Amino acid sequence: MKLKGLKQLRQARHLNQEKVAMDLHISREALSHYETGRNEPCLELLVAMSDYFKVSIDFLVKGEEYKKH
Repeated sequence: MKLKGLKQLRQARHLNQEKVAMDLHISREALSHYETGRNEPCLELLVAMSDYFKVSIDFLVKGEEYKKH
């Protein structure tokens, strides 16, 4: 599963992968793999990313906020 909102948020805030990875205590390679969908983060890391960027998990996963249908 590619985290569609992760790269979008990182770039919008002018952060490089190294900075975000250091702040989240993961490797730059791991972050790159989450952005491309090569690997999936555990739930704990997904929550940490959500807190770090101050967005919902829905936004990280889908690149958009949850919408009720």
